[in-house]
Amino acid sequence: MSDPSKVVHVRNVGHEISENDLLQLFQPFGIITKLVMLRAKNQALLQMQDVPSAVKALQFYSNVQPSIRGRNVYVQFSSHQELTTMDQNAQGRGDEAPYRQCLYLLMTGKRKQAIHKPNRILLVTIHHMLYPITVDVLHQVFSPHGFVEKIVTFQKSAGFQALIQYQVQQSSVSARNSLQGRNIYDGCCQLDIQFSNLDELQVNYNNERSRDFTNPNLPSEQKGKSCQQGYGDMYSFQGSGAHPGAYCLSPYHIVVNAKYYSSLLTVIFLLGFPGGFPQMGNAEAIAAAFAGGLPPGISGTNDRCTILVSNLNSDRINEDKLFNLCSLYGNIVSIKILRNKPDHALVQLGDGFQAELAVHFLKGAMLFEKRLEVNFSKYPNITTGPDTHDYSNSNLNRFNRNAAKNYRYCCSPTKMIHLSSLPQDVTEAEIIAHLEEHGPIINSKLFEMNGKQQALVLFDKEEQATEALVCKNATSLGSSTIRISFSQLQSI
Repeated sequence: MSDPSKVVHVRNVGHEISENDLLQLFQPFGIITKLVMLRAKNQALLQMQDVPSAVKALQFYSNVQPSIRGRNVYVQFSSHQELTTMDQNAQGRGDEAPYRQCLYLLMTGKRKQAIHKPNRILLVTIHHMLYPITVDVLHQVFSPHGFVEKIVTFQKSAGFQALIQYQVQQSSVSARNSLQGRNIYDGCCQLDIQFSNLDELQVNYNNERSRDFTNPNLPSEQKGKSCQQGYGDMYSFQGSGAHPGAYCLSPYHIVVNAKYYSSLLTVIFLLGFPGGFPQMGNAEAIAAAFAGGLPPGISGTNDRCTILVSNLNSDRINEDKLFNLCSLYGNIVSIKILRNKPDHALVQLGDGFQAELAVHFLKGAMLFEKRLEVNFSKYPNITTGPDTHDYSNSNLNRFNRNAAKNYRYCCSPTKMIHLSSLPQDVTEAEIIAHLEEHGPIINSKLFEMNGKQQALVLFDKEEQATEALVCKNATSLGSSTIRISFSQLQSI
């Protein structure tokens, strides 16, 4: 174990975890002076003001498992005693070399000033977004604190975000003080509010994604352009550090503005996927879901569509259960359980990106008391045969519609599952009775969204939730065939 240091090393920092999430985890123990996000390795380095503050934090988290957005993170003292900026041309050794090339994002005094300096424009991030958030909802939440001039919404790697411009700075300060950390709806849609460093929002269209309340006569979209084509041109930003199109979501604009994105791999990926996409719509869906950069650990360059899943419980697994699990990450073409190795199965997904998501998120998952091994197969596809189950035309494939939403919700197995397509007259007791054979249910919640019944169910362990998903997805409950996916919410 490393000697006590004011620098804390944090591991298992998933792509869904933001800088602000880490700050909130450690702020109760003292002042944080620097933060380094090592996205490529799912790690972070965080420097407290002094050693006693770091010791206090690690002593606390030695007894309490720290968790952010449903993901356990692991903390220890770093071998570094101090975080310093590294010269771009310095010679690094081993794993430190990549970090020496301008990957240190230190929270210097200048940066903290930029984050905390009051401004009439707020940057709002919505965490645990269980219900859809529209411009009208945001206006209803923020307008009690002053006249809201403009609102722009967009999707980034940190999640759903919005820029909200007040008429005067006093209103934005009041809104931030009153609403920071509050939930828009009970138990979800938490507001994370920071002051933006932009000077002015320029809104060109009034629609569900942007609104200029000072100019109700703006068109809903640019004539001659479809909504998807014009989305990148919908708004531009003026102010320090801003660039027109910096928040564009179409692949074309991401490529054009490549230097404003942190991940060159994202640009390479969107510019030319080696395996080729089945259709352009898939590329656009991926761009919309991961516009701020692909999740850490996802290269976007894989062209192998078939994966090998091994260490299966051959007594309890079958093709349909594997489909229920793997279809969370892409459309399933076919599945084959190997006759001579019944604890091995080949799964062919729609393209290399979907296969990479499945390998990344399912490797090491527990299912039926076995820890899964998931790797890319040496076979480019599964040959048709008596042991091959074809799912290419299955209406249970999730990515034929709402692909961007499904990409965005991809995650490793969690303790909580989300149920949809429920009967309108279903009760919470019926849902529990349908699932409780797979393990103790800690909590559950039945709710209505867009006129449809949905539910959240929290199990005691991830393995129990995974078993419930693979066994009960696409089963009948009352008059409906239910759909189940993992939820990234931490609690109900």
